Amino acid sequence: MSDTKARILEQVREYHLEKEPSREFVPGVSEIWPSGAVLEPADRVALVEAALDMRIAAGTSSRKFESRFARYMKRRKAHLVNSGSSANLLAMSALLSPHLEDRRLKPGDEVITVAAGFPTTVNPILQNGLVPVFVDVELRTYNTTAERIKAAVGPKTRAIMVAHALGNPFEVAEVAQIAEENDLFLIEDNCDAVGSLYNGQLTGTFGDLTTVSFYPAHHLTMGEGGCVLTSNLALARIVESLRDWGRDCWCEPGESDRCFKRFQYQLGTLPAGYDHKYIYSHIGYNLKATDLQAALGLTQLDKVDDFTAARRRNWQRLREGLEGVPHLILPEATLGSEPSWFGFVITVDPDAPFRRKELVNFLEERKIGTRNLFAGNLTRQPAYVDAPHRIVGDLTNSDIITEQTFWIGVYPGLTDEHTDFMTSSIRDFVAGW
Repeated sequence: MSDTKARILEQVREYHLEKEPSREFVPGVSEIWPSGAVLEPADRVALVEAALDMRIAAGTSSRKFESRFARYMKRRKAHLVNSGSSANLLAMSALLSPHLEDRRLKPGDEVITVAAGFPTTVNPILQNGLVPVFVDVELRTYNTTAERIKAAVGPKTRAIMVAHALGNPFEVAEVAQIAEENDLFLIEDNCDAVGSLYNGQLTGTFGDLTTVSFYPAHHLTMGEGGCVLTSNLALARIVESLRDWGRDCWCEPGESDRCFKRFQYQLGTLPAGYDHKYIYSHIGYNLKATDLQAALGLTQLDKVDDFTAARRRNWQRLREGLEGVPHLILPEATLGSEPSWFGFVITVDPDAPFRRKELVNFLEERKIGTRNLFAGNLTRQPAYVDAPHRIVGDLTNSDIITEQTFWIGVYPGLTDEHTDFMTSSIRDFVAGW
């Protein structure tokens, strides 16, 4: 490293400390965000160093992150993309690849998912001409059950795509067994659940494909960014092709002839010897991330275990502090799981003398940030009312979630002071009824 670069990076460290906001917490005045990134001097330095080196496209940092994150997630391959939404799009699109031959999904095939969730778990199903099959979830865990998914399998069902709700694992081992017994693909949307365990095994290791998001709200951040992971090398190759314009070539950026056959291919009706770097085997996208993002992701990944521990600690403190408060349905971990929590979910009992709106307004007035449980019942959202879908069973709990559920933060930037003020505020509000 040159002396000039070293001086710049040292000044970046100093700048970060100068700009770091005050940690003093004033109850009712200081804002408590429901989510957010925890950024330290090393994060800012990594980002600036990548910029100084002009690593403005996907390159060495991206490849290094993919390798390290795959090892962390216990998957053979990881492909970095520009968002968690893109990760979901790639994972679902990969299942329609002609390279899968008889197992390939086709427009009109059905994919089982949940009604109460985030749109980007469901959007790729519709965007690929597939039909979502919606099932309900449980209150307290906010996940569906293996029993509901099993009941939803029909003659046109070809896949299952479900998210681990706010970091709380669904019954993923049992669902994976249902998928295997029925020759279905399983995509785990792990965007909210990095570090969560089910039966002692990391979530994201049960499905054929797994997706992760690195948006600032999530367990580690690149600002924007996401990842698709798999241990199936055939699926990994398809994901890479779709991410990289649909090209057939697998050379890294800056490489030209890794296979030593660049001008020896004959594919499609192209002339023999057509340059492999410009042969396309899929109708793909350009969804790559950059080394600027990956450099930040690498420093964040160093802290992911500490972040997970903080999320669990904050969630547990809230859970113990709110135990016994009337009119509230408090969250519970799925049996056999150890969640890496994304948020603390509260449902106002439908028979309570107050509604979600009153409680949320009270908390927001005290600068306590709240969020609904994403879209609530997606089938009631204007974008999906006329979209093709099938519903199995009733969606009673999804409707309750739409009307009465919200969540507050547990992210690592929160302290005991924050969680205790959230607890006392909720208790104060309920006591007034």
